[in-house]
Amino acid sequence: MTKNNTTKNPLKHPEQRVGVFIDVQNLYYSAKNLYGRKVNFGKIVEEAVAGRKLIRAIAYVVRTESQDETPFFEALYKLGIETREKDLQVFAGGMKKADWDVGLTVDAIRLAQSLDAIVLVSGDGDYLPLVEYLQKSSGKQVEVVAFGETTSSRLVEETDDFIDLSEHKDKFLIADKRKKTRRGTTRKV
Repeated sequence: MTKNNTTKNPLKHPEQRVGVFIDVQNLYYSAKNLYGRKVNFGKIVEEAVAGRKLIRAIAYVVRTESQDETPFFEALYKLGIETREKDLQVFAGGMKKADWDVGLTVDAIRLAQSLDAIVLVSGDGDYLPLVEYLQKSSGKQVEVVAFGETTSSRLVEETDDFIDLSEHKDKFLIADKRKKTRRGTTRKV
């Protein structure tokens, strides 16, 4: 499951200390748009850790006014994944913004001193400067876990290892049990 056969696979040994940083919005929308399904974050963290010592797993999530996402946040917590929550910003013109790039980046840099490997669970090319900094300035092993179709090719090239979730959809995706009705509401099936 590495990016290709010519790339060296980083050493992954049981004593390595690992931090997993999950860009929830990136994975959620990739899975929804590509496959119409939801993400199994527990399986992703398990794959990312790969039998090593998990120091921290942090999911960066967005809170809405309705708080419909509360059960999801609780499910992450039960899986041992911390959440960093931010309110959805809605601007006067109706535009919405929910961006965690800077927060995730700051946490990864701040925690890097206590980690041997940093796993970014996102395909967002905006993280390229973070990857370069962690590798060159901090000497860290940086790995990326994301859906290949929606991952920046530069990000894949620069990381030490890339796990393409699309190669094992049955393992990393779950069915969306909610279906839209004719009135636009959702119902559980």
